[in-house]
Amino acid sequence: MQNFKFIVFSVVVLFVMGLVGYWAVVTIEPGDINIEKEKQKELKAENKELQKEVKDLKDKLALLEADSLEKLKTPPAPENPSPAQPSKYRNLINDLQKLADNKVFLKEKSRGTAVGTIQTFLNVYNGTNKRVDNDYGAGTKTDVMNFQKAEGLSADGEAGPNTFLKMIDWLKENS
Repeated sequence: MQNFKFIVFSVVVLFVMGLVGYWAVVTIEPGDINIEKEKQKELKAENKELQKEVKDLKDKLALLEADSLEKLKTPPAPENPSPAQPSKYRNLINDLQKLADNKVFLKEKSRGTAVGTIQTFLNVYNGTNKRVDNDYGAGTKTDVMNFQKAEGLSADGEAGPNTFLKMIDWLKENS
């Protein structure tokens, strides 16, 4: 009987050890998979933080846009406009004067805020509401050429100091 108990006990121990061994083999992960899982957890946490930051920035942007729209609706009080410089286009005239003073030349494929200034003037001049994209494309070139022709300038489609000065004169006359 002693032998029988020992054999049963041995079988039970071997069975339990077999189950533990099977569980260990089935659940064990290679080190690189474990590292990847940890990286995924970190990236998910970082993604949540970035999503929160994006939401906060969108909220701030919405507030700024609303504030800007409100400022556009209510014009600022005039700041002692000089008679030689109409207040209606004062900022645009100042920007054009800076371009003329700095002897800036703009042509097709030019980019930047100087191009945006020209596009803003052309919208005023043509009575249009085209998008100001700061990119001197074919449409801007055509509009500049039409302005130059109308003002008696060489219609090459390139904007330089003479064109800027004519734009300023036009704004002063038509404000």
